Amino acid sequence: MADSTSLPAVGLKDTQTATPAGQVISPMIDGVSVRSLTTLLDARGEICELVSMAWPEAAGVSSPHVYLASVRTGIVKGWIVHRLQTDRLSLVTGTLHVVLYDGRPDSPTFGTVREVFGGDRARMLVVIPPGVWHAVHNVGETEGFYVNAPDLPYDHENPDKCRLPIDTDRIPYSFDEPRR
Repeated sequence: MADSTSLPAVGLKDTQTATPAGQVISPMIDGVSVRSLTTLLDARGEICELVSMAWPEAAGVSSPHVYLASVRTGIVKGWIVHRLQTDRLSLVTGTLHVVLYDGRPDSPTFGTVREVFGGDRARMLVVIPPGVWHAVHNVGETEGFYVNAPDLPYDHENPDKCRLPIDTDRIPYSFDEPRR
């Protein structure tokens, strides 16, 4: 039985574990690291990088870069294309409409447009190779979310991303009249 004189009269006082700005300062268990994730907002929605092999905390992760993105109701994000990167979009919530256009001249499907619908009622992974233009359109009544796990880490200083306006004449598709 413990001697009552060895117990603190009031309990143990907590020590500081974070700065007022939220930076963790307490000692961590060996091998465990914590990285605050930043959510970036704009008029179209948000993006939050989840994992990148460019981060020291991600050593050994098999996917070099993972992020969560949202698309507000009625908004289209795109058109974008990568020259090197393959995107792996996991459509997870809402009702998302992904439109794909094959812009690769040496592809047997060059010039083809395809549509995919997914979200919380039909979660799916959409793998998009380099040279395929794509846009994500939220056709649901709530904000839609997807996770991207591309095969290359994001290069903040030299992004592998080119854009066209949504109403471009270079892609034979109009978001005013979705195909079915």
